[in-house]
Amino acid sequence: MSRIKKILVVAESINVEDSSGSKANVALIQNLDKAGFELKVYHFTRRDIKIQGIQSVSIKEIKTSRHYFLSRLQRKLQHGLNINLARFLEPISGFSFTFFNDTASIAKALMSENNFEPDLVLTLSKGASYRPHYALLALPKLQEKWMAYIHDPYPFHFYPEPYKWSEPGYEQKIKFFYDLSLKCKWAGFPSLYLSEWMEEKFPALKGKSVIIPHQINENDEQSESQFYDPEKFTVLHAGNLMLQRPPFGLIEGFNQFLKKNKEAQNLARLVLLGSGDNYSKELNEFNSQIPQLIFSQGNVPYREVRFLQRKANVNVILESKAEISPFLPGKFPHCVEANKPILLLGPEKSESRRLLGEKYLYWAEVDNIVKISEYIEKLFLQWKDNPNSLRLDRKDLQKYLSYGHLRSVLNKIRS
Repeated sequence: MSRIKKILVVAESINVEDSSGSKANVALIQNLDKAGFELKVYHFTRRDIKIQGIQSVSIKEIKTSRHYFLSRLQRKLQHGLNINLARFLEPISGFSFTFFNDTASIAKALMSENNFEPDLVLTLSKGASYRPHYALLALPKLQEKWMAYIHDPYPFHFYPEPYKWSEPGYEQKIKFFYDLSLKCKWAGFPSLYLSEWMEEKFPALKGKSVIIPHQINENDEQSESQFYDPEKFTVLHAGNLMLQRPPFGLIEGFNQFLKKNKEAQNLARLVLLGSGDNYSKELNEFNSQIPQLIFSQGNVPYREVRFLQRKANVNVILESKAEISPFLPGKFPHCVEANKPILLLGPEKSESRRLLGEKYLYWAEVDNIVKISEYIEKLFLQWKDNPNSLRLDRKDLQKYLSYGHLRSVLNKIRS
């Protein structure tokens, strides 16, 4: 058994602007490179994107297959008839025609690779698609070197409350991951709690799990933003406001803090970056009452978000009202790297809280308005006394999320 030296990465996307999953993919790829591994990256971004200094291949879509023509026919019929045919088709097959064509395109591209002999094949996806993982099921020769990186629970049917939803064709999706659990050699997870959660659903994953957290990756940043005011105490939440992660406790806690601290009304701001479509009516109402509440009303470029995370005085991680949050948020390493206090709002059992520690002060349930207000007040008063004193100072987490730790983890497995 030899040490891992060469890694073939199969990523669904390396476009950092299209999703938090793609941002995490790129950070992981770049840190694998920094850790000294020889890489070749195949990606299905649909754009000829390069990662500087890393050999990459943009996978071409197959346009002559049965599934390709069926997918286009389905789109035309749906547009013409104004009917969502996927509701009728996906319960039968579990996946769309496009999904089958995309995974076949990925598999075909990998079969043509003759010059790179990897010690490890790492599949990275985004959202709930897992296209590279499905493609690997058709390539037995690569499975003995395969690490399937599983960034979230799969399928949606296995999400914890309050996300619980059984999507059309979930039985076939369960079968897909059952096959994956048997055929992959390793399963990578960003969090310990997620590995335990998925091992309960797919027992074949036990003994295969490798914890590879989302990575700190220090990129060049821009130097300005319309949302930045160096004279103000800024509490920042960066990320889309999902339906299961309402921001009302945070906003009401911030408003309560303002009412108790008259001076803060001219000095403090709560900035929400990202799409708030799920709560647009409520956010507009809050904004009319709380001028210190600022929201971007849409996505903000990645580099600008990173800049603002570093400049904010407090970064917020917002999770659900739940018994458990097994996810490691993609923004967690960004918040650690920013080295500013993290206001963690989520369940008592969450991966973020596990890493920060049970004794970490600035944690509350998402709807505990009193605690949220008290924490913001405490941080504001500290900022007034000495702005430079607001620091996270967690070298242990910086190390855990670094390429040095990543190298150590992969050096412990053998091809």
